Amino acid sequence: MIQTRALLFAGLLVLAACNGGQKAPGVPALPHLDTFTVRASGVGQGRTWDGVVEAVQQADLSAQTAGRVVAVDADVNDRVAAGAVLLRLTAVEQQAGADVARAQLRAAEAAAAEAQATFARYSALAARQLVSRLQIDQLRAARDSAVAARDAARAQLAQAGQQADYTVVRAPFAGIVSARRVEPGESLAPGQALMSLYAPGALRIEVQVPQSDADAIRAHPRASVLLADGRSVDAAGVTVFPSADPATHSVNVRVVLPALKEPLQPGATAKVMFANSGSAGALQVPRAALVQRGEVSGVYVLEGNRLSLRQLRVGQRAGDQVEVLAGLKDGETVASDPVAALQALAAQRKAAGHAGE
Repeated sequence: MIQTRALLFAGLLVLAACNGGQKAPGVPALPHLDTFTVRASGVGQGRTWDGVVEAVQQADLSAQTAGRVVAVDADVNDRVAAGAVLLRLTAVEQQAGADVARAQLRAAEAAAAEAQATFARYSALAARQLVSRLQIDQLRAARDSAVAARDAARAQLAQAGQQADYTVVRAPFAGIVSARRVEPGESLAPGQALMSLYAPGALRIEVQVPQSDADAIRAHPRASVLLADGRSVDAAGVTVFPSADPATHSVNVRVVLPALKEPLQPGATAKVMFANSGSAGALQVPRAALVQRGEVSGVYVLEGNRLSLRQLRVGQRAGDQVEVLAGLKDGETVASDPVAALQALAAQRKAAGHAGE
């Protein structure tokens, strides 16, 4: 559909171009048209890039142990405090593993205590030269081995206890639950996604810019952000990454948003404009002067007695003005009313036809 509209628009361009060039003998004059001269703004506005809002602090929680979901205590859009319980799993296997590790630790502690006491007794006898040096060395090795086994049993108990703790999933920070991916009764495997949450306070946008623009932004780290709801805010901070992506040869730029009275949702789209002091002012035209054919935009440009429809590449729309990225030059004359311009073209073509009869 878009391709068909583009072809129709191209046909209009050709039709409008057939009106001729500068005023020539035998070509009727165009009827009077309201026009305006395109002028670049006095202050450079830089270039605009599309980005997506994301939370500075966000987390995707996944299962750290196997089990069956017993209860889900939080749902999407719920505000949760740091440490609040989000999910509970069955803990039968994990608790049994912890009990086994605890029993093994007690046995290892008893063996270590016995080995230590035996070594102490034989050391006293060795002082009176009643036992051989070989026996002392063997008892010392047995004591050290028993102590090492006790320490290993303690580590196994800590590991088993941690597995039991994993059956209760808690919020790592205060935030809002953005996604829930499990239901009570589901069997989970380690690594399976559970929930996502984010802290709504701090938000940022990351955009990718060419290397040629990165140096200018690094020299003048200022930006304004146009939100999807029409609000425009100045960025609280701009960070240009030190290296470029080897695949795309682009540089990431992180823009930190200020605190907003009406906070945005992560995933919302926004436009970031970097105010580079060396950039030329942007060209703008009134929205009413645009001819829109599907996804293609254009304006009627007046050159002497010639009126032609020219395709444009437009950018940011602010109020009743539209930024022109390509298709127009500073100082060109544009028809204010595209309907009146089309009528003027038709009238000129009709007059030319009568003159040729």
